[in-house]
Amino acid sequence: MKYLDEYRDGTIARGLAAEIARRVTRPWVLMEICGGQTHTLMRFGIDEMLPPGIEMVHGPGCPVCVTSLETIDKAIEIASRPGVTLVSYGDMLRVPGSRTDLFHVRANGGDVRIVYSPTEALKIARANPLRQVVFFAVGFETTAPANAMAVWLAKREGLANFSMLASHVLVPPAMSALLGSPRNRVQGFIGPGHVCTVMGYHEYEQLIRKFRVPIVVGGFEPVDLLEAILMLVTQLEQGRAEVENQYVRSVSYAGNLPAQKILAEVFEVCDRKWRGIGGIPESGLNIRAEYAEFDADRIFHTEKLSAEESPDCISAEVLQGLKKPVDCTAFGVRCTPENPLGAPMVSSEGACAAYYRYRRHAVAGSGSR
Repeated sequence: MKYLDEYRDGTIARGLAAEIARRVTRPWVLMEICGGQTHTLMRFGIDEMLPPGIEMVHGPGCPVCVTSLETIDKAIEIASRPGVTLVSYGDMLRVPGSRTDLFHVRANGGDVRIVYSPTEALKIARANPLRQVVFFAVGFETTAPANAMAVWLAKREGLANFSMLASHVLVPPAMSALLGSPRNRVQGFIGPGHVCTVMGYHEYEQLIRKFRVPIVVGGFEPVDLLEAILMLVTQLEQGRAEVENQYVRSVSYAGNLPAQKILAEVFEVCDRKWRGIGGIPESGLNIRAEYAEFDADRIFHTEKLSAEESPDCISAEVLQGLKKPVDCTAFGVRCTPENPLGAPMVSSEGACAAYYRYRRHAVAGSGSR
């Protein structure tokens, strides 16, 4: 299959790993931003192919994982109301809130439905005019344009029983927060390929100027990631800090301009709280006042809900690249995909879920290289 088989070629992958080993002269800590990249690293054992001097840590690039506890509680509170149909992607149903999750709300009689796109939520609203249909919209810049289009269409149609609980987050501010932390260990980033397909990679140039840390936009197949790592190592060894694009078959410098236009039409930048990390200025997207009649947060008056994280979950440190999932004493014991303490064990893109699925020999508290 074009753009699949060649990017999983074992001979090419081993050659890239050998070239990385030849170029490394000192230890480097690299972070892949996207949760999809994390799962590829674990599934194909790419981190184990790398020389001892290269340590891969895992960033806050799982949209389910970084959705704040308050937002989960808002969705649960809204879904529990009579006359409401809450529509969500499947991953969100098992994410624990303060006391329960959406799966249990549905089991207890709440009308919680799983869809694969926001347009399905619009169809549900059209077919059920006597119910308030709320779409739980999470994600990075990748999914935001489609969600923006759903709100735009609802306004155009006058679909008064449709609204959206929006919890979109933006990658560059999160990277800036990580790099600005006194605990930061990251010396180079594999940029999120899907996000950059929408937004391009021009906005990462200001991070380079401020922090002098190289960024290579990477794809999601094994060869993609090994090539991105090689490009990062080359920059680091040469003392350079630039934005480079490995994922040229999908990403352009400017990105998808029509998608960016609909984003700007419906959403505006806002401060956002990230689960386990805390508040990051200008790191989210809220529905603009012009579309306020479709903002579930305003309609259901859930703006002021707050919640505290479980003290047993170290997801905050995992998402910042400070620890690995196996550093957690609850990993695989008190925290499993069936009974998660934190979102990274639930999501199909979560780092903890990746370790649990692909590294079954790992045990809680074993640490990592």
